Amino acid sequence: MLITSILIIRPRNFSKAKVNKIEHIGIAVANLQDAISVYEKLLNTSCYKTEAVESEGVQTAFFQVGESKIELLQGTTEESPITKFISKKGQGIHHIAFDVTDIHFEIERLKSEGFVVLNEVPKMGADNKLVAFLHPSSSNGVLVELCQEKS
Repeated sequence: MLITSILIIRPRNFSKAKVNKIEHIGIAVANLQDAISVYEKLLNTSCYKTEAVESEGVQTAFFQVGESKIELLQGTTEESPITKFISKKGQGIHHIAFDVTDIHFEIERLKSEGFVVLNEVPKMGADNKLVAFLHPSSSNGVLVELCQEKS
């Protein structure tokens, strides 16, 4: 019996696609002040910024770690995605964010690759970033955030 297999390679347009780095890891916390204290000890550095994102019902705190950041997120309302996440899964890693060169291009590229984009129009997020999210069902159970510095 002869067994053969065929590998089909689908050409992709890598020329314009640009994911620059892991921008940050988002961690859902129940108490932002307590978590800031923990991460200041853990990372041996100070929180450099806190910011409210009213549209998402969250308060954030940032730590610089090399070229990337840690973003702590506390829900400020019962309807906040972070509050809901913590009530379902507890505190912990909420998302990973990738810095992209052209968020609009990346949204279209990822949609064409079969990813489920939660917000097809980028919205204003924390730290002066335009953001869009990919549904975890299309990225192996991980909530992915795309972010681009707002110019």
